[in-house]
Order: sequence, then structure tokens, then C-alpha cells
Amino acid sequence: MKLSVLDLCPMLSGQTATESFRHISILAQRVEAMGYHRFWMAEHHNMEGIGSSAPEVLIAHVAQATKTIRVGSGGIMLPNHAALHMAEVFRTLEALYPGRIDFGLGRAPGSGSKAMRALRADRGLEADFFPKQVDQLLHWLNDEMPEAHAGVQAVPMGVGMPQLWLLGSSDFGAMMAAKLGLPYAFAQHFSQIPALDVLHLYHDHFSPSRWLKKPLASMGVHIICADTDAQAEELAMSSDLQFSLFLGSGKSIPLPSVAEAKAYPYTAEDWRQVRAGSMPKFIGSPETIKRRLTPFVKSNLIDELMILTMVHDQKARAHSYELVSQIKW
Repeated sequence: MKLSVLDLCPMLSGQTATESFRHISILAQRVEAMGYHRFWMAEHHNMEGIGSSAPEVLIAHVAQATKTIRVGSGGIMLPNHAALHMAEVFRTLEALYPGRIDFGLGRAPGSGSKAMRALRADRGLEADFFPKQVDQLLHWLNDEMPEAHAGVQAVPMGVGMPQLWLLGSSDFGAMMAAKLGLPYAFAQHFSQIPALDVLHLYHDHFSPSRWLKKPLASMGVHIICADTDAQAEELAMSSDLQFSLFLGSGKSIPLPSVAEAKAYPYTAEDWRQVRAGSMPKFIGSPETIKRRLTPFVKSNLIDELMILTMVHDQKARAHSYELVSQIKW
């Protein structure tokens, strides 16, 4: 089972954006040394606590700081962009870092409705335009021209194709990836839909293509691992509080420290309800993480775990990834 990292580039309470971004390259170097396979960043907008509003810039930042780990988007929210420009961006990245660039695509806005309207102003593109955009990308990334844009090439040319992934949190993305014969990444970390049901659909309907001969699937999971269950649950208070306040007010705050979370005026029952209403997480010691994830790992439907770890303390965050890397499946 390959292990990879999904980074939302958290903006940390008490630190500047520059300091928070510095942690990204340091973490990438650490997980590269641990043997992690990929390092992805996801596009989000209008969220004070998430710094990945321009993942293509951060991909270059991380790729420059590392040597072997694959670096990419998990994902670029394609309806926010012109397909030609994104083809050119990722061809440029592939030329700069040959054989190391992944291009993960999603169709959600990566934001609320207000930011979506600002991003797509004067364009009028809705999510149902997504399949046409993907078709255009597949042409441009292969030194071909889409029928609707004859005479338009994606430059630079002849640089090889970044690995294209479709992302999703429902059966739509799974079926589209299967039909096109592309790798598929399921976002279990923010989906309440059972992952194995969706991944079965992808495998059952997969059609081999010139890009991929057999299914290739990853699953995004939010893991917070520590030496003990109690330590992991304490570390998780930061992201629990951040998510709880986002649900309550719609405002994304910088990721609070554990001390700030403990000082927040929640009762024990409040914290229980926060944890129950939070997005799916795998929290605990290595033994607990292994026990909870084994059904997924043994399903033969997943080739890779794409691990998100939202922890304020960066030493504890790196330690979480290290502990997971040492689990014997």
C-alpha cells in the first residue's frame, strides 16, 4: 500500500502566512525521506484557515524543495479556470520537474457560493461543463488540439504528460474516471458516502485507455496518529474546533493550537457533539489506525492512501506521518 500526503496548507494560529508556507516544504522533505509517494495540495478559496488558494504556485515551491516525491494538485477545481491555461501551467511544471508532476482535477468550486461567483464571473461555467473541459485537457496534454479549438496548442509542447487524476466524493467522479480510463481519487475525508461502494463502481465500470490499462485508485483519509489514543484525540481538538466554528458561522479561522482549543468554552458534551458531527477522521495510536483502516487496505480496491493530517504542532504532525509510515499492513 502506497502512502501519500494531501496538504490543505493550513494557516496556523499565531503564525504568519510566510511561516505557515515554510512548514509545507519542510513537511514535504520529511515525508519524502519516510518514503511517501506523492505530495498533493488542494485548491480552496475564501478560507482564512486554508492557504492553498493557488496550488499550482505551491506545487512549484514543494517540487523545488524535494528530489523524488511526486508533487501535484489534489485538486485543481477545473470549472474555476480556463482549460487551456491549466494545461499550460501543468505542462510548464512537467517541463521543470520531469516525471514528478500529478494533475488532479475536481469539479467543485473549492469555496462557498460567493467566492464561486467571483471566480467564475463573466464565464458562466457550471459543473456540467466539466466533462468538456477534461476532454480539452486530454487533447492539449497530449500535444493534440481539441476540435472546438483547432489551431490552438498548449505550450510548452513535447514535454510529456503529467499524470492526470479525477477526484470525487460521489459516484459521478468514479463513473467518469472509469469511462475515460483515468486514475480516480475518492475524498473519504469529507464524504459521508461509503468509500468502498464508490470504489467498487470505479473498478466494475473501468475501461482501459491509452493512459491507463487497469484501475488505479487512491482514497483520501484524515488521519491523526500519536503514540497513544489519548494524545491523538488531544491533537485532533484543533481541527475539530476549526471545523465546528466553520459550520456554525461559515467563517474559516486559522488552525488553533491545542491550548486554544482547550481554552474554548465548550463543555465535555459540546466536544462530544463536535467530534460526532465532524468530517470522517481516523484518530488514535498506530494500532488503532491500523485496525480501523485494515478493511479498506484489504479490500483490493485501493492502491494508495492519500493522508491529510490537520495538526497545529508541526513536530506532532510530522510524527503522525512517521507513525503511519511504520504500520505493517
